[in-house]
Amino acid sequence: MGLELRRRGTEYRAAGREASSPRGPKPVERHPHPPWSALSSHLKPCAFGLYGTAESSIAIRCRDSPKEMRMNGAKPKILITDGLNAKGLQILAQGGLEPVEKKGPKEDELCAMIGEYEGLIVRSATKVTPKVFAAARRLRIVGRAGAGVDNIHLDAATKAGVVVENTPFGNIVSAAEHAVALLFAVARNIPRADAGMKKGEWPKKGLTGVELTGKTIGIVGLGKAGSIVTRVARALEMEVLVYDPFVTDQKVRDAGAAKVELDELLARSDFISIHTPLTPETKGLIDRGRMAKMKKGVRLVNAARGGIVVEADLVEALRNGTIAGAGFDVFEQEPLPADSPLRTVENLILTPHLGASTEEAQERVAEDIAKQFVEFFRDGVIRYAVNAPVQPNPQIAPYAKLAELLGSMAAQMTGEAILKLKVGCYGRLAQYETKELTLNAVKGILARSVEKPVTLVNAPGIAQERGMELQERKSDQSKTYASLLEIVAETKSGTRRLAGTCYDGVKARIVAIDDFDIADVEPAQHLLLMFYPDQPGKVGLFGTLLGKAGINIASMAVGRKEKHGQAVVALTLDDPVGRDVQARLKQEVGAAELYAIDLPI
Repeated sequence: MGLELRRRGTEYRAAGREASSPRGPKPVERHPHPPWSALSSHLKPCAFGLYGTAESSIAIRCRDSPKEMRMNGAKPKILITDGLNAKGLQILAQGGLEPVEKKGPKEDELCAMIGEYEGLIVRSATKVTPKVFAAARRLRIVGRAGAGVDNIHLDAATKAGVVVENTPFGNIVSAAEHAVALLFAVARNIPRADAGMKKGEWPKKGLTGVELTGKTIGIVGLGKAGSIVTRVARALEMEVLVYDPFVTDQKVRDAGAAKVELDELLARSDFISIHTPLTPETKGLIDRGRMAKMKKGVRLVNAARGGIVVEADLVEALRNGTIAGAGFDVFEQEPLPADSPLRTVENLILTPHLGASTEEAQERVAEDIAKQFVEFFRDGVIRYAVNAPVQPNPQIAPYAKLAELLGSMAAQMTGEAILKLKVGCYGRLAQYETKELTLNAVKGILARSVEKPVTLVNAPGIAQERGMELQERKSDQSKTYASLLEIVAETKSGTRRLAGTCYDGVKARIVAIDDFDIADVEPAQHLLLMFYPDQPGKVGLFGTLLGKAGINIASMAVGRKEKHGQAVVALTLDDPVGRDVQARLKQEVGAAELYAIDLPI
């Protein structure tokens, strides 16, 4: 049966027929910074009815409410396959749930038993595969006691209408403290001193360390863990520099730090601690070139994610003295291969991804997931979902995907914190409830800078944490297109505008970039944008340069406002453009701006 989400204030509740706009077309509707909770509107559920709450989480109404289940004499049964501490089990039982522990089932065994359970709690050992979801006829939610969800097939969960939640903050303190431990261990050569003592030596010579007090520390990524390390550094009277293009200047100031560009942080810091997620932008962020810009004798710590630092370049920098010492808890490949060159570097401290390995963290994630399950079944609240078991309104589904693509483009063109996002829906599109388009635009923006899966459920909370202001605009008037979707992203440095439409309501096209109208650009995985002087021979020049690099142009669209002025070209390509080719193009074409865009097609 279809579900309608009827509006009542800022709430949307399930009703018995397909959803539509409450009052049809509206001439103009503006919402300066509406509550993020209101953005849950008009999401057609697979298994749930969504409605907004006053929190960044989104609440749900299950098919059979907990009250109805109790009336039927049934307690929701929760299967626990990787163990849960006594406190977690107690929380589940006191919350009206029936926990059942069956440790370590194989896939076939799990498939045979899962049919009688409404919930499943795992850690990292149990693999929740598509086959498991196919057998789980009663399953409503899977909970991961921890952050990583690589062992859970999210697509299969979404198709089955099953919510997947994790506990993203249970190990934050432990991870931050481990980074601090590595900072002290690197500064005072503690592992080498310990090893020498156990060999019967008295190894004072050659192990003179340095103090942290009074020094300068660079924090790469001011998330929750980075903020904790910043507080410790401030207590040690260290000067704290922060590089994080996606946080506001005010947040950095509130932390007692100074926001700087990465090159300045590298040049001035005596210690550097990495706390950024692994994203397309941060993969290989600290390479040979960046290490060459570091202050001589710097000490580097990474307890965040492997792959942010290029390990081969790290080995070289440690051996030639560019970096005096380093402490790493995470690696490009885990477990770290036995023959890894990292194991041979004397001034490099290695730990086997112990960031979350504390008694308190393991207890905390167990208790957190138990509380989340109680909230889910008792109150109908989804918290920290990593998938979105909802389907968009099919009448505007193509625009939902277009909104995500335009958001991704905006994030890659700005490269810094978006302070205000304006989403406009014009023409026929305005007659629908379009808040899900805003959610998809936010999702597209955040996916470039957040490691965990970004969904329509968690996107509002993440954006709110980052201080992103929202404005929505609607009008049934559109000068050029029957329906037009527009995204305007404002940053500290300027504004970016992108617009698109869907021909026949299906075929997505990009039709405007900043102030330039362009011929229809079909979104593609690899897109190259250049702002350049409109002069004879330019088109042939960048075509030749790309051809020499072995990159084929699939399509091209040019926009300009006047002859021989500035122009923008959008090229869809069969292959990505490397950084060296980008630099050559920008120089030889004379492009003021160049962006190699990767879209989630």
